[in-house]
Amino acid sequence: MKTFFNLIQEVQKPGLCHRCGGCVTFCTAVNYGALEIDADGKPRYAEIEKCIECGLCHAICPEVSELEDETKRQFAWSEPMGRIIETTVARASDEAIRRNATDGGVVTALLTHLFERGRIDGAIVARQVGPFQRAPYLATTQSEIRDSAGFFFDTSHGMKEFSDLYMTYSSIMEFDPLMQKHLNRVAFVGTPCQIKSVRRMQVMGLVPSDAIRFCFGLFCSGNFVFGPSQQAELAKVGGFDWNEVRKINVKESLQVHLTTGQVKTIPLEDMVSMQRYACRFCPDYSAEYADISFGGLGAPEGWTTTIVRTPLGRAALADARSAGKITDFSHQDNPGFATEALTQVRNRSGKKRVAALHNRRELTDKPVTVRF
Repeated sequence: MKTFFNLIQEVQKPGLCHRCGGCVTFCTAVNYGALEIDADGKPRYAEIEKCIECGLCHAICPEVSELEDETKRQFAWSEPMGRIIETTVARASDEAIRRNATDGGVVTALLTHLFERGRIDGAIVARQVGPFQRAPYLATTQSEIRDSAGFFFDTSHGMKEFSDLYMTYSSIMEFDPLMQKHLNRVAFVGTPCQIKSVRRMQVMGLVPSDAIRFCFGLFCSGNFVFGPSQQAELAKVGGFDWNEVRKINVKESLQVHLTTGQVKTIPLEDMVSMQRYACRFCPDYSAEYADISFGGLGAPEGWTTTIVRTPLGRAALADARSAGKITDFSHQDNPGFATEALTQVRNRSGKKRVAALHNRRELTDKPVTVRF
């Protein structure tokens, strides 16, 4: 039986840990508390003597292949980038939601609609907590969901470095307040690695994954660190002043939106040094295990490419459409737009998968000193 010690050896040692929080969340959920998250978002032993060596933290790690086949079967995964039932380009009908959205606000529109319908009691999202900082958050009202929309940066208080933890869109660590509030109908918005960890927990029927009714995944080119040195480098490469930045977005490139209305673009290839190390080994761009995947790639400004992957996701999107909460891109304007968007996502997914396989081949085993 492999344990958290093996996760340190197999995942943390070579730099493959995505800091999704799944291992710590499960350990906390069953009230053992052997593991904890450190200040940089990395899992570690809190009290090693409390570890009962059940091996479940190892099994649910998205970097471990132990449950790969079972997860693929349960969620009908298929080549080359997971199950696809429908692809559309859409946006929130509510202009107020769109105004604060990174792309078209479809995720926020769906979450608020599900809340209105009584389908969910809350949503695990991420909200801005300071300049260049976003933290995981369990939203339990419509206003809290709306306030968490978008990926905006407030530079009025200056810029400061923060850990990788705050670059994550949301976090499995918010399962803890979920249980404390006794919520059992929650939507989870996360990156591909986080979605996969949740799915592993659901395959095994572990508490509290049974409370997650919807998994909404975000397209992910990787998490990037925006510390002072990275900010200075980006400003130099992009030719802009951070005091003029209104928001940033990642599509086929990094898009920096200025208060003047101008948009500066920086190729992602120029940002490799700013990418979190583990992201170089992740093959999943489009959140292949989600109920619905979302992102700006392939969509025009102000719209969201939306990939439905499960019957549950299809029903949620269809209900939001019928209620007038979601508006699809006009087929009259471009009949093949959804197909073109999907093609771009497939291409980006393929490139990320190839790059991940290449980077993994270059990994070599090195001795590690484990500190408890």
